[in-house]
Amino acid sequence: MDAPKLTTTLDLLRWIGWAQRKAGEDWIRARELSHEQSFVLGYLVQHPGAIQRDIAEITRTSAASVTSLLQGLERRELVERRTEPGNERSKRVYATAAGAELISGFDTAMAAAEATILAPLDQAERATLHALLTKVTSELPQPTRS
Repeated sequence: MDAPKLTTTLDLLRWIGWAQRKAGEDWIRARELSHEQSFVLGYLVQHPGAIQRDIAEITRTSAASVTSLLQGLERRELVERRTEPGNERSKRVYATAAGAELISGFDTAMAAAEATILAPLDQAERATLHALLTKVTSELPQPTRS
């Protein structure tokens, strides 16, 4: 089967996005995490003590799904839930040191993926590409998680 012909600029940009996403997925998979688990661990490193409702909102999922996801991370001792003093019903969620360590280095891995993707370009070409993409994206609405 022949590879599809990538003829438009947006086809080429999607291919670059695919290469970046694959690098991220490979990095996550090597740590035996799902995309959702790695996202939640990263969120908890940046927002220690989040409540499950916050996690459900940021992941755009149900409370039941968050409970299941956290249980899997707890079994691996990557997160812990702690009750609030004086409020036994409220639990805050924290990444453990092992959880934070497991996902540390993701930014470095993505920078390496970017370097690999852009390797055919010299510095001047990279600067030009960056300037052109900045010009295009300046006219687009800002991405959101909502």
